[in-house]
Amino acid sequence: MSRQFRLPIAFRPRLLDCLPGYSKADFSADFGAGLTVALVALPLAMAFGIASGVRPEAGIVTAIVGGLIVSLLGGSRVQIAGPAGAFVAILYGITEKYGVANLLIATIMAGVLLFAMGAFKLGTLVRFIPISIVIGFTNGIAVIIALQQVKDFFGLAIEKMPSNFFSQLSAIGQAAGTANWIAAVIGVASVLVILVWPVSYKPNSGRFARIASKLPSTVIVLAVSAAVVSVFHLPVETIGSRFGQLPSGLPMPAMPVFNWETAQNLVGPTIAIALLGAIESLLCARVADGLIEDRHDPNQELMAQGVANFVTPFFGGIAVTGTIARTVTNVRTGGRTPVAGIVHALALFLVILVAAPLASKIPLAALAAILMWVAWNMGEWREFLRIRQFSMIYKSTLLSTFFLTVVFDLVVAVEVGLVLSSLFFIYRMSSLTKIEPFDLPHPVARLADGRRVEAYSLFGSFFFGSVTKLENLVNPKGPVPDVLVLEMHQVINMDTTGLDALESLHAMLKKRGSRLVLVDPNEQPLGLFRRSGFIELLGHENVFESMEEVIDHFLDAPREDESSGNLGYL
Repeated sequence: MSRQFRLPIAFRPRLLDCLPGYSKADFSADFGAGLTVALVALPLAMAFGIASGVRPEAGIVTAIVGGLIVSLLGGSRVQIAGPAGAFVAILYGITEKYGVANLLIATIMAGVLLFAMGAFKLGTLVRFIPISIVIGFTNGIAVIIALQQVKDFFGLAIEKMPSNFFSQLSAIGQAAGTANWIAAVIGVASVLVILVWPVSYKPNSGRFARIASKLPSTVIVLAVSAAVVSVFHLPVETIGSRFGQLPSGLPMPAMPVFNWETAQNLVGPTIAIALLGAIESLLCARVADGLIEDRHDPNQELMAQGVANFVTPFFGGIAVTGTIARTVTNVRTGGRTPVAGIVHALALFLVILVAAPLASKIPLAALAAILMWVAWNMGEWREFLRIRQFSMIYKSTLLSTFFLTVVFDLVVAVEVGLVLSSLFFIYRMSSLTKIEPFDLPHPVARLADGRRVEAYSLFGSFFFGSVTKLENLVNPKGPVPDVLVLEMHQVINMDTTGLDALESLHAMLKKRGSRLVLVDPNEQPLGLFRRSGFIELLGHENVFESMEEVIDHFLDAPREDESSGNLGYL
């Protein structure tokens, strides 16, 4: 009888679950939502590409190829993927240090890592990252994005913005006298349009105003600013003056130039891209779940993100992840299934086929204004105002992650944040672990034959961070009780370090002619005792079900009959 072959991983895109019963009404809703999201994604894709240190078409390619793959293979019904503001800081740093080719190589390797995370069902591990770290690096990234846009927003004569925070401040300060007031006016006007446009429509306006009000404000900013610059021939830097003509269509896939000596240094950037991509995409999917009352498959989503990040660099694209702004737009405009994301990608492809030449007139000050608006919206600034309400642990983790993200980089910030969170967690768990005396009846505390019995109640988790409390229970240089009883019903966990301390305590008491008794150990400690052989070492007669049995045992049993303990418990 032949065995049925099974794939080692569970790979089932959410699209397959949505197609049965798919109706014309569903397609109509997805089509309209996809077109709207494409209009929102176009300016953001170009802006994120430029801010990441690559050409604007790299951002568009990322939105098309990466967005299409994630919609086809992802684990969420409505998630829209593409380039994201969260990646700007880390991608810009990699580009400046290693070059564009190695940025693409690092993204490909990050794709492999993301797929492996999903294949090995590690999607839920991303939730182990504390919210204080997420808020800290998100706010830090927002500051970095905004700072990087100062050059183009004010038209400063800076040949290339450095990636280091203090170097950026120095470069901006030195070039402050070179500001182009026309670029600054365009930037300020663009911000005002973004702020005013969504609320400018009034119910009694005409049909044209009603239709125009539905267009994303960022698209209006690009169109109007490009028209003004073109008609009045304003002396400001544009996409065309810096990058030349944008290509119409997608480039042919090609392997990025590979240099093994440089690629060996890309382990850190690869892990950073993969980790950030996993966090962003799964956080976005969770937000989408709340909007549509659904539940995504985190492992399938990670595998889809992995495939997208592996494939997109072959077309010259950058890192791909789920994007909250575009996903929320998709939901609010009626998107129901991954078909909306597919429509969004195809619509972007048609746009660059037709309108790529027009993009050369877009002023960089307008794109900088859009990114500054994105930075403001992505930051959780209210958390800084509410920080007094939280514990010192929360404050320290959030602020350290924020400042390290701004001053150093995201990798260092997350590493330090996780270490701090782990240390604080260990401290907290250790502080909650207690050993308290248990009051025994006098006849038991002082037996008729003169023996002294002491009992303690243990509470919490006895692991490497709290084991000293168990080690200090008895002073080996002082008098020890003849019988030491430990009531363990409230011990929820014990690791091998805690077991070692318990074994040492038993050995010391036995050497002094005393006896260790355990009462009602929970399932986890009891399982550890059995596997390690500690039960045989201690003796079955020294483990009881309850303190009542212990009291009855010592009141009734003579000293020479101590072996009549509770064998049935085990």
